[in-house]
Amino acid sequence: MKIVTLGDSLTVGETEFQFVDSVKPASYPEYLEWLAEHYLSSHGLLGEVRVVNKGVSGDLTSGMLERFSGDVIDEKPDCVIILGGTNDIGWGLDPAAITHNLTNIYDRAMDKGIMPVACSVPSILGLDELIPPRITLNRMISTEAEKRRITFVDVFNATADSETNRLLEEYSADGLHLTPKGYQQIGRCIFDKWLRPILDQQAK
Repeated sequence: MKIVTLGDSLTVGETEFQFVDSVKPASYPEYLEWLAEHYLSSHGLLGEVRVVNKGVSGDLTSGMLERFSGDVIDEKPDCVIILGGTNDIGWGLDPAAITHNLTNIYDRAMDKGIMPVACSVPSILGLDELIPPRITLNRMISTEAEKRRITFVDVFNATADSETNRLLEEYSADGLHLTPKGYQQIGRCIFDKWLRPILDQQAK
């Protein structure tokens, strides 16, 4: 199985952490690939999961849409995980406009026979005024994913304080980007909600 991860710096990863016996980028795509390979080997299952990181730091959803052909279609993946919108919100773009770009990405993927996985955007720490538009955007993403019957992975609630909706301090590197533990949490969330059931199904 080949998976492309499309996104911004939250997909690129920003720091480094000790990972098994080597130092690797603290990115959720790489951790997701490791989780998949570890799961397959530990359960005696055949197969291979390759995750291609197509995150671009600072990118907007409009940029993700523009590079979709080269970064996703040309890779010929089975699936694409889409995590975008954080920078759009930072620039004050309307959640409806952001959702429009994201749904275009979902639809283009489906038209090409590529399974899209829609992710919510994580919260933020230190700028409470930017939390409500995230919640609005995530609600829209969830609704559009349900309409298309595609998987929605809620990484917002997986990394936020349930009372304040702020990004948990243990997952925050600078208020916006994540710590290694935060990137691993996103990878774990996507694995548990979406990838592990697929691997289990393929093993049957």
